[in-house]
Amino acid sequence: MGKNILIAGESWVKHITHMKGFDMFTSIEYETGVKWLKEAVESGGFEVTHMPGHEVPDNFPFTKEELNKYAAVVLSDIGANSLLLSGDCFLRGRVTADRCKVIADYVSEGGAFAMIGGYMSFSGIDAKARYGVTAIGDILPVAILNVDDRVEVPQGVTPRTVNESHPIMSGLGEWPHFLGYNKTVIKTESSVELLSTAGGDPFVAVREYGKGRTGIFASDAAPHWGPVEFLEWRGYKKFWAQFFKWLVKEQNGK
Repeated sequence: MGKNILIAGESWVKHITHMKGFDMFTSIEYETGVKWLKEAVESGGFEVTHMPGHEVPDNFPFTKEELNKYAAVVLSDIGANSLLLSGDCFLRGRVTADRCKVIADYVSEGGAFAMIGGYMSFSGIDAKARYGVTAIGDILPVAILNVDDRVEVPQGVTPRTVNESHPIMSGLGEWPHFLGYNKTVIKTESSVELLSTAGGDPFVAVREYGKGRTGIFASDAAPHWGPVEFLEWRGYKKFWAQFFKWLVKEQNGK
């Protein structure tokens, strides 16, 4: 599987309407929010392949064999429809692979998978991300709600570490504040470990699944839920490096 980590999502296109008196026109802006996470993961000795959201429907791997070249797969702020509805399926009516199930099979046979929070993660805004009704919902350490799961905290919420002895949390110290997160419910399987909470809800959690591992981070890795205080936190790179080293079973040789 090598050292390459695939991060899918973390991009968006804005279609803006400008109104000036009698007249109006539109413009389009394309943005990505992956640079902070990418740099942090690379600081842990990994390589990163970023697949922007608009490329996912047609370019995300369709087979477990294709996924096997990655040490870990990450979905960040991109909904399940982008994996389920490729151009062949949605536009041309052809049978295609359920790539949520492909990810689950990849993990079961030794792969690593993480979901990072956002408006189109877990259940997401207006419950449009829909991962709770896919095979990805089965492999996570948390149960996904079937409603809009956003917890907006404009006044800030500071996570609390509940398992300081876990390799992922080693040496991090106090968390900075966040401006929101996706609400989930921790599962009760013995393979599940809750590492951090926010507002009493799971914030960082991991589990063993089959021969592989999965993990969740319930907030943004970048703005807006992850504010500048998080991006500039001395533990930012350390946390993500340790998170992925554990997922791919590099931490302490385990």
